[in-house]
Amino acid sequence: MADEPGRLRHLDPNVCPTLIATSPNPTASGRWASQPDWPATPRQQPPMIYPLHAHSSRSLSCRVETDFETGSRYAADRLLDAIRRQPTLLLCVAAGSSPARAYRLLGEAAAAEPALFERLRVIQVDEWLGLPAADPATCAADLQRNLLHPLGIGGDRFVAFRSDAPDPAAECERVGGWLEANGPIDICVLGVGSNGHLAMNEPAATLRPGVHAARLAEVSRQHPLLAARPDKPTHGLTLGMADLLRARKILLMAFGKAKRPVLQRLLEPAIDPQFPASFLWLHPAVTIVCDKAAHSS
Repeated sequence: MADEPGRLRHLDPNVCPTLIATSPNPTASGRWASQPDWPATPRQQPPMIYPLHAHSSRSLSCRVETDFETGSRYAADRLLDAIRRQPTLLLCVAAGSSPARAYRLLGEAAAAEPALFERLRVIQVDEWLGLPAADPATCAADLQRNLLHPLGIGGDRFVAFRSDAPDPAAECERVGGWLEANGPIDICVLGVGSNGHLAMNEPAATLRPGVHAARLAEVSRQHPLLAARPDKPTHGLTLGMADLLRARKILLMAFGKAKRPVLQRLLEPAIDPQFPASFLWLHPAVTIVCDKAAHSS
C-alpha cells in the first residue's frame, strides 16, 4: 500500500478492509478492549463509551468524560494500571496541555508510591528542532516539569531528541536505532493537532514511516509552548507513522471545544495522509479520551 517504497498513501477502510483491525477484548497480549474494563473513577454521572460505528466490525474506542479533570483522571488510572501490570513498560509521551494533568496525577501517585516507577522507561515522541537544549519551550523541558521529575526518571531511562542537534539526520538515526533495539512502544500517549497531525507528522501527500525531521505546518508553529518565542522553529524531530502504529496500545487525549472539529473528523472511518490522525483506524488498540466539550454525539 505505497506510492513508492516507505510511503503511505490514501486508504479507504471500505476498500482495504483487511488493514482495519477490530479493537479486541483483553487477551494474554494485554491489548485493550473496545469497551475498556479499567477501574472507573467514582462520579455522579456515568461516562459515555462509544464503540464508533458499532454496526461495523471496525471501530475505535472513544471514552467521553464530563470534563478535563475527569478525563485526565481516567487516563491516569489507565496508565497506572498498565504500569502496575508491567513495571518495565516503554511509555512514549507527547508534551503539551492535553496530557499535562494526567501526567501530574501520575506524579501524585509517585509521591505516594515511588517504587512503582523505578523501572519505567520513557521515550519522547517529538521535539522542536533548532532550540537551545536549555530552552524552557522545548518539549523535553515540558515533559521534565510535568512528568519526568515528579516520577524520578533520569536520563538513563528517558530517550529524548536533541533540540539542538547539529546533524538532524544523525539524531533521527540515533533515536530510531534505539527504538528498533528496545521497542516496540508499549503505550503511546498522544494529542491531536487542529490540522490532524500526530506528533509532528504533518498533513502531506505522503507520510514518513520512520523517525525524521519534519517541516512544521504554520498551525503547529503557533503551539502554546512556543508562544513567547519570536523566532519560532520551522522544523521538528518526530517518530514516524509506522513507529506510532507499531505501539501495542495508543491513548489519545482531546479536551475542550476547540478540539471538537478535529475529533469529529477523526471519528469518521476514512484514512487520508492529509489528516494523519486518521491512520489510527489501522491500529487495533486505540483509546480516545475526551470531554463533553470536545465530543459531539
